[in-house]
Amino acid sequence: MKKVLLSIVVAASLLTGCQDENSREDVNLTQEQVIDMSDFYVQTEEIASRGDAASKCQSMKVLNRQLNENPGLYKKMYDLEYNTRKFIAGKKGGNGNGGGNNGGGDGGGGTPPVDDGLGVINIPVYVHVVYSNSNENISDAQISSQMRVLNDDFRMQNSDASNTPAEFAGVAADSEITFTLANTFRYSNSRTSWGTNDAVKSAYPPVSPSTHLNIWVCNIGGGILGYAQFPGGNLSTDGVVCAPQYFGTTGFVQAPFNKGRTMTHEVGHYLNLRHIWGDGRCRQDDFVSDTPSSDGPNYGCPSYPTVNCRSNDMTMNYMDYTDDACMSLFSQGQKERMRATFQSGGGRASILN
Repeated sequence: MKKVLLSIVVAASLLTGCQDENSREDVNLTQEQVIDMSDFYVQTEEIASRGDAASKCQSMKVLNRQLNENPGLYKKMYDLEYNTRKFIAGKKGGNGNGGGNNGGGDGGGGTPPVDDGLGVINIPVYVHVVYSNSNENISDAQISSQMRVLNDDFRMQNSDASNTPAEFAGVAADSEITFTLANTFRYSNSRTSWGTNDAVKSAYPPVSPSTHLNIWVCNIGGGILGYAQFPGGNLSTDGVVCAPQYFGTTGFVQAPFNKGRTMTHEVGHYLNLRHIWGDGRCRQDDFVSDTPSSDGPNYGCPSYPTVNCRSNDMTMNYMDYTDDACMSLFSQGQKERMRATFQSGGGRASILN
């Protein structure tokens, strides 16, 4: 009997120890702010079967491949998401649940913005131009035009604000993120298309990827505009790839994606934003509460309102698939997610170090 009692006491002590350890993990959070990760997902199943949706941005398909190749990536992305939600919850007093599209939690947006103490963040950029012909060897002027678009879009200084209806104007955000071109590298290569298996990055590795955004401008093929790597992936493949005809606003550019928004969209992924429809229809979201739920991407220049999942779609959001001329905003919640990646424990914190 004494042995049984002793076993119970030991078990209780171990349980208490585990509970204390969990409490220490959230030492800065109140009981109401325990981080809810129940809606977290990484792998998606529908992107490969979406036809046109799969040809515009391949970031989720590339992520699926990377998850299959690297068994530890899921845990790393889970931890980064936890830190993102914890930071936002600690600032706002919410529970950090990203399920805001369905009215669930406070994953960003829905309450007044809170100063995160970082000020305006600048990201230095390396551009790798990989070309097989003179068109693909884009000019310095075309590169400069893309840098202007990134700065205008991320600082909410673009000329397309009129596309934003009154319903969403109140959540349009200046992300307070800027970009500076650090250097341009040019490589002549007879290869005419590079695909999405990171072959271009293997041929021309990123430079200082922990502190710089690396961009490869090359012909991807298959009608693909671009793809990005989310925070948490291997540094040897970190960065964004974009087709030359969808990069910038002048020179070798092709309508209707000739206003530089492919890069705005892909850099959003690089800074931990998902597509606004969550790549899972109405049942799955983007972990941002002020971007309404949607059942899939929008194309062209949709009329307002476009209704899905019993709410109006934010079709003018940079993380949708509409034409460049019809995009105009990141939301306040998206701003908070992007900036959380630069906090201690965030996937892009090393850029500020």
